[in-house]
Amino acid sequence: MYNDIFLQERLLDRKQNNAFRTLKSKEEKVDFCSNDYLGIATFEHILKSDRFKFNESDNPQQWGIGSTGSRLLAGNYSLIEETENAIANFHDAESGLIFNSGYDANIGLLSCVPQKGDTIIYDFLCHASIRDGIRLSHAQSFTFLHNDLNDLERRLKNCSGNIFIVTESVFSMDGDFCPLKEIIALCKRYHAHLIIDEAHATGVVGIRGEGLAQHLNLHKEIFARVHTFGKACGCHGSIVLGSNSLRDYLINFARSFIYSTALPPHAIATIAWSYRVFPLMLKERAHLNTLINYFQSSNITYQKLVSYTPIQVAIVEGNDEVKEIALTLQKNNLDIRPILYPTVPKGKERLRIVFHSFNTISEVDLLIKLLTTD
Repeated sequence: MYNDIFLQERLLDRKQNNAFRTLKSKEEKVDFCSNDYLGIATFEHILKSDRFKFNESDNPQQWGIGSTGSRLLAGNYSLIEETENAIANFHDAESGLIFNSGYDANIGLLSCVPQKGDTIIYDFLCHASIRDGIRLSHAQSFTFLHNDLNDLERRLKNCSGNIFIVTESVFSMDGDFCPLKEIIALCKRYHAHLIIDEAHATGVVGIRGEGLAQHLNLHKEIFARVHTFGKACGCHGSIVLGSNSLRDYLINFARSFIYSTALPPHAIATIAWSYRVFPLMLKERAHLNTLINYFQSSNITYQKLVSYTPIQVAIVEGNDEVKEIALTLQKNNLDIRPILYPTVPKGKERLRIVFHSFNTISEVDLLIKLLTTD
């Protein structure tokens, strides 16, 4: 056996802190865990609706298996460019470029656009993909306290070069919104460029699921928007929206785009179909908001974060404690997973509860009952 003791030591440390991660298969439980907010990924109930039938030309199964190469070589094709244009039009953007995942998009965008001598300021709770992209950049970078406008402005007063502010419209672990209007005002005051990740807003925020920036009619003030397809869209991939110049720049300099095999045509056909489906799902978004408001108005034993998005949070301090509560929920057929330190700060361990348009009030009632002790 290969001597990999240097790996085992770090794994042992994780186990001793009850923070060791393992992969678990899906079970037939009530889904309060996945990011399939509108139920598109589960697919079956949507196919039964006349609102969402495939046209023959839409069916992903008619397309080939692989793209055969990177888009700069053999992997570009008409469907992917047509889909980019359609999504850009939906989001009222000049242009868009599809990446294989949200992680790839953030890595590619943030590693190549800010240059040496520039400054990146990003929210402390930004996703790991944003942090990793910034780490690969040659620009200097600083965090600001989560959604803290005073701390953001303090950082802005000491910047050099081109300034980039990076945030998320909906934060994946807290479920709250960024103060977008106020951040844009600071961008204008300090001549900064805003990059916003709309991953958890796509499909669920706004009348048609257009995302926070468009919902507030502030999208024209933003340098780059990242929309991902692996949450409410129910498929895979992402797109960076911005100017024609930004698209050209990413094609030339974003390494995660240049050196990746393109998504296959059947995946792009699924994305295109999803973008025709989710804008029509007004009833589903309305029901989702009903569940959110119902849970927010409830009284549970644990600290409940304020969130009016599908991501709901109950703070249960300590890895041991939160895993125990999650196990109780699992035993009662509710698929809710614990979020442990070091994914979140020590003392902020939590249950990350995700609501979907297919969840019911009775299921939420059971959840509330299990989170309420006498």
